[in-house]
Amino acid sequence: MELKNPIVVSSSSLTDSAEGCLRFEKAGAAAVVLKSLFEEDIVRRTESLTDEAAHTESADYLQGYLRGQMLGDYLKLVKESKALCSIPVIASICCCTAGEWTDFARMIEEAGADALELNVMSLASDKAAADGAFEQRHVDILAAVKRCVSIPVIMKLGDNLSNPVSLIERLRGYGAAAVVFFNRPYQTDIDIEKMEYVSGNVLSAESDLSNSLRWTGIASAAVKNISYGISGGVHGGEGVVKALLAGASVVEVCSALYMAGDAWVGAALDFVEKWQDRHGFESVGEYRGRMNATDAEHVDRLERMQFLKYFEGFGHKHAHGHGHHGAK
Repeated sequence: MELKNPIVVSSSSLTDSAEGCLRFEKAGAAAVVLKSLFEEDIVRRTESLTDEAAHTESADYLQGYLRGQMLGDYLKLVKESKALCSIPVIASICCCTAGEWTDFARMIEEAGADALELNVMSLASDKAAADGAFEQRHVDILAAVKRCVSIPVIMKLGDNLSNPVSLIERLRGYGAAAVVFFNRPYQTDIDIEKMEYVSGNVLSAESDLSNSLRWTGIASAAVKNISYGISGGVHGGEGVVKALLAGASVVEVCSALYMAGDAWVGAALDFVEKWQDRHGFESVGEYRGRMNATDAEHVDRLERMQFLKYFEGFGHKHAHGHGHHGAK
């Protein structure tokens, strides 16, 4: 897809209506990702209708009805958004298996979606699982969907992969048009007085950008012929520029829009334009990936895992400033 700029509104309640999508088009966004349809949610809600002891005809009917209603509502969202918006509308499915739901991808394409983002949100936590089984699940899901659709399929990855580059190479081979680093799973926290699990920070922070920059910089140099997106931690125009320099083609933004509203898009684009002018660039293509691992000088910074070198000066200065001595 040809986009007019790098800013895409990511999947959230901000994009759960055609009117919401149109609002962001007017604000200057290049594309929108519709609020996700959750495979887990469909399975859980339909299964809750069925008494485990007796799969009665009426329970089966209710299961089918609810599933159909949820899918129908989603197709309606796709059609209405396409009717209102002229920018690309990307559908989104949060999935954890290559199940029967993959047929639904075909219905999404027929409803007019310009692309489909598959958000693989699950943990690899089975102690009996074979090495590589989790990564294979990504490939299986993509392969199943690609058999059903011809629109571009985007894979949104979690940050719990042992070797994202190897997986991306396989996904590219199976026809993925792009990958996005990284999805934001439910944030777990504990209320120590009630001793209950509670939700942690729902919104991303600027510090979340670091890991995505690293992997975009490494992967975009190693695996070509696939596009890269960064999601999470882009809170201003500066973050957009960093993502592009690392090798991303787009940023998916959500938290910044919750905090700053629609006007954020115009302000971020204005920043990018002024930065380009300052540095003598006429288009994004002139500097996209300029800081990725293609340049040997950048490899050390991108792949460095230990940080003693960087903290030596910080620790000395910090200790000196507080009147302590001998701290490293």
